[in-house]
Amino acid sequence: MKKALVFVFAAALATSAFAQGNSGNEVSRGNGFGSPNNAAGQAGSNGNLIYHTGGKVILNAHVVLIFWGSFPSGYTTNMQNFRNQFGTNGEYNTITQYTGIDDATGTTGAIALSNLAAGPADFFDTTTPPTNCTDAVVQSEVKKVIAAQGSTDYSAIYEVFIPSGSYSSSGSSTSCGGPNLAYCAYHSHYVDASNKNVKYSIEPWAGCSGCQAFNDTSLDQEHFVCHETREAVTDPLGNAWFDRRGNEADDKCAWSPTPFISGGFGYQYEWSNLNSGCIQTR
Repeated sequence: MKKALVFVFAAALATSAFAQGNSGNEVSRGNGFGSPNNAAGQAGSNGNLIYHTGGKVILNAHVVLIFWGSFPSGYTTNMQNFRNQFGTNGEYNTITQYTGIDDATGTTGAIALSNLAAGPADFFDTTTPPTNCTDAVVQSEVKKVIAAQGSTDYSAIYEVFIPSGSYSSSGSSTSCGGPNLAYCAYHSHYVDASNKNVKYSIEPWAGCSGCQAFNDTSLDQEHFVCHETREAVTDPLGNAWFDRRGNEADDKCAWSPTPFISGGFGYQYEWSNLNSGCIQTR
């Protein structure tokens, strides 16, 4: 399970708790929940990403947005507008340098620009989510949506958004709104009844100071959608692209350099093996 880190200001230095960690259904790289070795701004010194032979990627990705609960006016539209342009822009093009085996088809190739909105329709669940959304709860919501839609897109990342009255939890660690803030978002997967991998992320409300780069909830949330989507494409099962310390592509540039705005949307830098550093676009 991969977690987008928290950002903390202290003595003018950025530190972090838990950039990304793994769940039991992924290949463990020693980065369990709460691992400190993914601290912001430190990963770049650990060298380029390494492709681990046989690792799975998503060559032609889709993103299904699941809005669970009630959100402020304009918020869901902002998220859809971000997703609709992301897969074909320069910020997404940063990951087309990476290759691998497509998890859905078994085809080997390079990650491609993609209309992320070309998969199943977005889903608006007007029920109220629990205050504490554990990983099991998030998986159950994804399964409910897939059942309602009647089929599974194995090239999709099902991204679950929860409102400010709820928070995500992973063991004793929580997202914004929870009692033990340690991460801002994460991506993971589960194996369904067809023995295939369903990819998903949880996007908790980014309303706390530890998860803010722009002091604007929509921009901050876009920033995490950027992070988790690209990592779910380059390393959906935790067995493809990561560096020698277990950092995935977006981990290596999380919070440092400073997240940025482009075209009115919030982004973070991405690690580029071609540049051996963090880049905005390609």
